[in-house]
Amino acid sequence: MHPFEFYLKLGFEHIANLAGYDHILFLVVLCAVYRIEQWRKILILVTAFTIGHSVTLVLVSLNILSIPSNIIKFLIPLTIFLTALHNVIGADKIGKSVKMKRNYAMALFFGLIHGMDFSNYFKALIMDPSDIVIPLLGFNIGIELGQLLIVFFVVGIAFLFLHMLKVKHREWNLFISGAAAGMSVISMLENGFW
Repeated sequence: MHPFEFYLKLGFEHIANLAGYDHILFLVVLCAVYRIEQWRKILILVTAFTIGHSVTLVLVSLNILSIPSNIIKFLIPLTIFLTALHNVIGADKIGKSVKMKRNYAMALFFGLIHGMDFSNYFKALIMDPSDIVIPLLGFNIGIELGQLLIVFFVVGIAFLFLHMLKVKHREWNLFISGAAAGMSVISMLENGFW
């Protein structure tokens, strides 16, 4: 298998792996507040998240940044909790241009944090950090494709509930965000670094 294809497959499998549900949960809660009609905004959010974790992958792979694993394992559910809280508190303002810029910045910053978890896995895979371009490109594109598939699935489920079953968007957002917040609190308590 060509190295690009190898890393593309690994990136896709890494994000789509149910054992790493925390990244999937983050994507679910990130999208909970949006409707299918806002697909462009969702796409930009997911891309901002990808850019964030791509930067971290480079920094960690080149030994410029190193953060202990136990801190990362606490910070990731914290990003889920904060996103869920943001969804509930600011739900009526989501979609406005100023708020969207903040949401994009938040997704980018939280991508940096999630990238730390990706980076430990990625760094173990590459043999020569000086030859990082093809592995990094393949791995990131694989992760982005996996994320887009997850987001497509989540938005499809939301469409079913909102348009077919006539669930109110506010209730959908509260349910998804509340469930994600609860799961993230449990994970933070399990992975606390104190």
